[in-house]
Amino acid sequence: MHYLIKLHPEITIKSKSVRDHMIKCLRHNVRMVIQLDDPQARVQGGFDSLEVHLSETLAAIGRDRVEAALGRIPGLHEILAVEELRGESPEQIARQVLPYWVDQVAGKRFCVRVKRRGDHAFTSSELERYLGGQVLAAVPDATVDLTRPEVTLTLELKNTRLLLITRRWPGVGGYPLGTQENALALISGGFDSPVAAWRMMTRGARTHFLFFNLGGPAHEAGVREVVLHLWRQYGRSHKVFFTSVPFEPVVAEILRVIPDGLMGVVLKRMMLRVASQFAEHWQIPALVTGDAVAQVSSQSLTNLKVIDQVTDQLVLRPVITENKQTIIDEARRIGTAPYAESMPEYCGVISRRPNIRVRRADIEAAEVPFDFSVLENAREQAVSTRIDRLEKAPPLVSGELLTLDMEQAQARPGPVRIVDIRPEHERSVAPLQSAGLPVDVIPFYELQSRAGELAADTTWLLYCERGVMSRMQALHLADQGVASVGVLVLAKEGATP
Repeated sequence: MHYLIKLHPEITIKSKSVRDHMIKCLRHNVRMVIQLDDPQARVQGGFDSLEVHLSETLAAIGRDRVEAALGRIPGLHEILAVEELRGESPEQIARQVLPYWVDQVAGKRFCVRVKRRGDHAFTSSELERYLGGQVLAAVPDATVDLTRPEVTLTLELKNTRLLLITRRWPGVGGYPLGTQENALALISGGFDSPVAAWRMMTRGARTHFLFFNLGGPAHEAGVREVVLHLWRQYGRSHKVFFTSVPFEPVVAEILRVIPDGLMGVVLKRMMLRVASQFAEHWQIPALVTGDAVAQVSSQSLTNLKVIDQVTDQLVLRPVITENKQTIIDEARRIGTAPYAESMPEYCGVISRRPNIRVRRADIEAAEVPFDFSVLENAREQAVSTRIDRLEKAPPLVSGELLTLDMEQAQARPGPVRIVDIRPEHERSVAPLQSAGLPVDVIPFYELQSRAGELAADTTWLLYCERGVMSRMQALHLADQGVASVGVLVLAKEGATP
């Protein structure tokens, strides 16, 4: 099988030295990706296109995978499936192409487009008119329409090589991966940050991933899936790193000492501090986030300015002006939306009255009692994994989690205790009606450090309003060896949350 690959137009207008470098990188990237399915594949190319030749013995399923992969490699504008024939005269060319074309144009409006290189006794326009006449003679119910055709019949003639285009589909455009400097993307697994990372990848930046773990193994397992999807689909030509930072202790310290209205901004400042240290150590010039103006309180222009003041690194925000629906639509197109839709929306801190115009002096004063050794410990405990090894890593979460409603909890044999992990203000607004079961109050940010207090002979059921935090914390406790831990869920009707 043979494919003609059109380069992204921005590549072709570069200076010769830059264009040659980008085409060299692109050949390498295409070869690295398609040889996963066809080790014998050949990639050649020049000024504005590449040619890919697959092995004759490659099975159809392998060709399908290659075709799908070509549509996802940054730097490619369009992919054309071609049949390579021989054409020396208009008459010979017509005999070659008509068998492919007649079924396509029956009863439809069509035009013929020819791209020609080399010395010929005819021009491209003359060949187009001649072939159009031959099609009309062969298919009387077809009509020519040069402005709004239903079918465009395309071929390329390079000297006597006739490339008949049988199918075409778009690429992602952009620049070849690896032609720009590295970037470090702060990734959460929602809609925004994966789209931001993908946009950087399609601009040629080799993009590494930094994850701040706020919810234990379940949270990290979900984010790993998102990162692996981005890498497998759009960046497999280059190895990158996934780094996970245990940030729950940092959240606990913020909740302990930071005023309510400033917690969200302080959390983002702490993340940027750690990200900047990694970027400086790895000599990465830019950080990437999924912030969009005014989407949440920490993303006001004033707050973003205050957040960025903790770093000298360039902070890029590729989706900064996008509407949420635009971001969601793009996430669906690149395949990350299903992960975001199933990912629990976990916010490390939720302020009751967030300040959307914080002052730098107020933030710096609020951070004075913060124990920065907690932040340093989180950075030191971070784990970096090369992404191809992450692909082979064992799952972080396994098994089913015990989930009971109040009636099932009352009927369960042995001691059963409920742990209300909600913040104080949520408990005061909506007290838990426990139907006589004993309730312990342990805020979620203290739960992991107090796991040793949970008796082994008792079933511990964690409760929060939405069930997201409780599930994450229960999985985390199970990972630490708590024998009988689960989640309490309340009926949506007739129950007090």
